[in-house]
Amino acid sequence: MDGKNRLDISIGQIVDIVLKSDQRSGKLTRGIVLKILTKSSNHPHGIKVMLEDRQVGRIKNIIK
Repeated sequence: MDGKNRLDISIGQIVDIVLKSDQRSGKLTRGIVLKILTKSSNHPHGIKVMLEDRQVGRIKNIIK
């Protein structure tokens, strides 16, 4: 799953996100979802989430 649909994402999942500062390089950061920040049901660049370590970015991959 690519993280573009809000229904595919739940609190506690392990995901790969791209931080705002890493958008140019595409570097992925792995973490556990603490909060889902995007309100719409889908987003073309990925749903924005906050990880447990308080980093914020858009989901690129859902691990489990």
